[in-house]
Amino acid sequence: MSACQRQAPAPQPGKPAGAATSAQPASTASTTGLADVVETTPRYVIGISYPPEAAQYPGLAAALKRYAEDSRKDLMDAVGGLGNDTPTAPYELSVSYTTLAKTPAIVAVGADGYLYTGGAHAMPLIARFVWLPQRNAMLTADALVPQASGWQAISDFVREQLHTALSQRIDADDVPAAERADMIKNAGQMIDEGTAPTAESFSQFEPVMGSDGRIAALRFVFPPYQVGPYADGKQTVDVPADALLPHIAPAYRSLFRGG
Repeated sequence: MSACQRQAPAPQPGKPAGAATSAQPASTASTTGLADVVETTPRYVIGISYPPEAAQYPGLAAALKRYAEDSRKDLMDAVGGLGNDTPTAPYELSVSYTTLAKTPAIVAVGADGYLYTGGAHAMPLIARFVWLPQRNAMLTADALVPQASGWQAISDFVREQLHTALSQRIDADDVPAAERADMIKNAGQMIDEGTAPTAESFSQFEPVMGSDGRIAALRFVFPPYQVGPYADGKQTVDVPADALLPHIAPAYRSLFRGG
């Protein structure tokens, strides 16, 4: 009924992941502003690619563009801090948008990438956007689950999955018993802090669609550092619809299987 997954951290500086190779048609760019971006200079590199499907939904397109522009501002602020210096390795911004689901009722887009402004590794960029075309609105965590009791139940479910996955990883690595207890304690504390029962802790989610076109589960997405160290990468937990439905706001229950 559920799954906890772990993915590798964001790519190391180099060629931007998902860097655009071509711009969108002029008609799309003119109406939505979602023109792919490739910029290369001795000081910085930028690669941003948008999904063509987003152009159909101006509200969704605006949210994607705003996220990319905010990320670009972070990069350029860091470049500005260099003064006249040129970094040893160019600073980099990579944002690749992917369409995760598309039905008449739900369009989900994922943003994955990284921001590198020096140091040992890049900062992962992870965001999820769930657009409801028939309502012309973004689905947000606080609107989806309005009661604190709902987030407590979801937090309990997700924590159990993450703690189980943590124990399995440590067992697979054959960690000595003396170190195992400390690792479980430290990483377990990160899990508990990163899954506090609030909408903010679970703000990044994507629908797992069933064959009937309804949401079969929600996949909550946690970037590195939220529920584990950087080395553990992005982690996800699927919470099935039947566990979610008692806590979903009435206005959105019809989107879910069994609702």
